[in-house]
Amino acid sequence: MRRRATLAGAALLGGLLVAPAPAGAHGLVGRTDLPIPRWLFAWAAAIVLVVSFVALATLWPKPRLAGIDERRLVGYPRVLDPVCGAIGIGLFAVVVYAGLAGLQEVTANLAPTWIFVIFWVGLAFASLVFGDVFRAFNPWRALARMAGRILPRRTPLAYPAWLGRWPAVVMIFGFAWLELVYPEKDVPQTLAILSLAYAAVQLVGMGVYGIEVWTDRADGFSVYFGLFARLAPLRWAGGVLVGRPPFVGAADLEVLPGTVALLAVMIGSTSFDGFSVGSVWVGSGETDVQSLFTGIGASVGTASELANTTGLLVMIGVIAGLFRLGIAGMQSLGGGMTTRELGGRFVHSLLPIAAAYVVAHYFSLLAYQGQALGYLASDPFGTGADLLGTAGSSIDYNVVAANVIWYVQVAALVIGHVAGLVLAHDRALVTYRRSADAIRSQYWMLAVMVGFTSLGLWILSSTQ
Repeated sequence: MRRRATLAGAALLGGLLVAPAPAGAHGLVGRTDLPIPRWLFAWAAAIVLVVSFVALATLWPKPRLAGIDERRLVGYPRVLDPVCGAIGIGLFAVVVYAGLAGLQEVTANLAPTWIFVIFWVGLAFASLVFGDVFRAFNPWRALARMAGRILPRRTPLAYPAWLGRWPAVVMIFGFAWLELVYPEKDVPQTLAILSLAYAAVQLVGMGVYGIEVWTDRADGFSVYFGLFARLAPLRWAGGVLVGRPPFVGAADLEVLPGTVALLAVMIGSTSFDGFSVGSVWVGSGETDVQSLFTGIGASVGTASELANTTGLLVMIGVIAGLFRLGIAGMQSLGGGMTTRELGGRFVHSLLPIAAAYVVAHYFSLLAYQGQALGYLASDPFGTGADLLGTAGSSIDYNVVAANVIWYVQVAALVIGHVAGLVLAHDRALVTYRRSADAIRSQYWMLAVMVGFTSLGLWILSSTQ
């Protein structure tokens, strides 16, 4: 049985090594000529993962991550937290008001750029570098804490253990569906109304189950940015800023119900975001799926939404399936652990993958479209104002060269997947009694990581 599993893993790895396709730049820039062939990047990425695996097997014989100490960098006043919360409330109010009362034009209204670029993308990047900054600026958390000081206190209900992170899964999937499927996603008023509805849900949840418990487990955006913050070299802890090596914070991830599904949604939605503008989907895939729904009586618009929803769900399923395949292979080594138990033990290794996909996919968007904040900050409502004197600024598409974007994308994918291998290898040394079994179990994780790398590079290569 074990021999067949090993052979199957080797066959899978071999197939995945063949899979990488020529990769091209992705984002707001088109394909560009590179100093070496694109296919060579793909093979180099796979080779880096294999070499990293061999190095870990020989040079990392004992678990190390659990014993890494954090170091105190500097203290900060506790008043900083409510001040940041007040700023978050103010920014939220401006964005919502801009969406409701401002000019209903995507490029002239602050709301779309703020929500899809600065908030969704910019905060993810900031979390990877500076830690969980969103927690301090979280407007609904700040509002709930203010209300808690004014209103009579009540004992919150116990948060159901079975619920875990499932509310966050639903919320992040809902936002991904809004971004990738819903045709009216850019309408400022729609975004403002949805923002108010989301805040209302969070306030109710915090009122019922407690502010911090709901924030840590159920608030989709707080959980999302908090997961990325675990990879950061900085951590904010009760008035003290501490430093640590990058990525090691993922090893302490608390495994709750819904965690694997959340990581699959995070990686799968980012993957479909790139795939949905690629030649395969745009060329025939979307049309073929759409025709299935028009054939049963759906209108063209509804069929398009259903097709993209199907594509989003399938991509999330592919990500979950790859991880599940790797875990099932590891289970074949024995040890008495179920697939669910092994999945919980190793799900933290997906965090660097999620971060790698975000950086690779959204770097160009943030670098270019993020500049729109310059003129939108001066005229957030599209009324022709010039509050900061920057209303005449524009987006400079020469600020980052196309080749630089490509190198950043490939570097992010490689670094993220190597980090995932390191986290998985260290956890395997803790999970299995014999180091030989730990190394053998990681044949499967190596195949998974190469598969994710191949998928990421293929998506970049198909982008139009």
